[in-house]
Amino acid sequence: MSSVLHRNLRTPPAPAARGEGVYLVDGEGRRYLDASGGAAVSSLGHSHPDIIAAIQRQVAKLPYAHTSFFTNEPTERLAAKLVAGAPAGFGAGRAAFVGSGSEAMEVALKLARQHFVERGEPSRSHFIARRMSYHGNTLGALAVGGHLQRRAMYAPMLMPVTHIAPCFAYRHRREDESEAAYGRRAADELEAAILAAGAERVAAFVAEPVVGATLGCVPAVAGYFARIREICDRYGVLFIADEVMCGMGRTGEMFAIAREGVCPDIITLGKGLGAGYMPIGATMASERVLRPLAHGSSALANGHTYMSHALACAASLAVLECMERDRLLDNVRDQGVRLRDALTARFADHPYVGDIRGRGLFFALELVEDRASKRPFARARKVAESIKSAALRRGLVCYPASGTADGERGDHVLLAPPYIIDERHVGEIVDKLALALSDVLAEVPCASVTP
Repeated sequence: MSSVLHRNLRTPPAPAARGEGVYLVDGEGRRYLDASGGAAVSSLGHSHPDIIAAIQRQVAKLPYAHTSFFTNEPTERLAAKLVAGAPAGFGAGRAAFVGSGSEAMEVALKLARQHFVERGEPSRSHFIARRMSYHGNTLGALAVGGHLQRRAMYAPMLMPVTHIAPCFAYRHRREDESEAAYGRRAADELEAAILAAGAERVAAFVAEPVVGATLGCVPAVAGYFARIREICDRYGVLFIADEVMCGMGRTGEMFAIAREGVCPDIITLGKGLGAGYMPIGATMASERVLRPLAHGSSALANGHTYMSHALACAASLAVLECMERDRLLDNVRDQGVRLRDALTARFADHPYVGDIRGRGLFFALELVEDRASKRPFARARKVAESIKSAALRRGLVCYPASGTADGERGDHVLLAPPYIIDERHVGEIVDKLALALSDVLAEVPCASVTP
């Protein structure tokens, strides 16, 4: 019996023994193609020799020094690199490094609050986010998150947050509505929410540029985020872009929001930032956000013991340098097109696949019981959980999730393979996923096809 407090107390997971490139190997020698990078984490695959070497060099030199006394070289270099590559308009911003994406969101929320206190607007403490979003598992992050299943247990403990609809064209665009008109309608919910809460009370709007785990790789329609930026500017509200899952090259750009042509005030990062080699998250604050602090207290009213951990920052710096040297963003874009085409060829006419969506190496299939009405499977059917198990039996790690349609019903399968995949891996992913879907859905009566 395991002494580890696993996610499931009755059924502990199989032990992973080692990683080899895009594959994981369990204790019995079975190999699994890691087609989701865990949770979109292992962007460089497993056991990359250059990252291992960088960690070894740093741990021999300086593993840790507390940030109330010292800074360290990897932290300074990593921050400078991220800020230099930030979206246009970010200015002379700065970055804080913590241990996870959830911590990064906590820093972002606190920093937004401090920004307004230091500029003489202490009434601004309210946050607006979107339904069916996920921003982390700590209490502040859960509060701004809009995932009903993950919030339910802790709802009485969460601060009040206003949630508006996501920009989710497959589910929410009307048939008589153009994408541009739908995007405007979805974005305008933010303005209505700001006015309802009182503009003088609202600190920030939080959104994922490409929604990850909760909806399954949903990009906004063109023009949506430009309108969001316009609304935030009109009412003096900060825009926090959560790029913990979709950032650091996952969608084909270092920052997913760059595709939208707007600049956030605060950006959160994680997962691919360290590629799984060390736990690390980051909160990037623009020059605009930091100006009141620089002219005021000159202090960050927030700290964590493992901020700017030298070993984690050295690993992250090595990850980014490998991405540049090996031109992995080019591969993300190239293999992303190949993955999209392969998924479309195999599943576009599948009776239970309602939508295929994503960007870069960040794709999802939404599964439905009836394609015409987009009716999801009943939750009791546990389609997502069954696909996860079936895929593992077939030697594939993917990331199925539920609640896609309405917070309770709806299933999707998310794919976020390492940036080092090639054409052979794309074929293997699609073939094994097709087998897993067949294993789970073969017995389901099909309402979408006329006999």
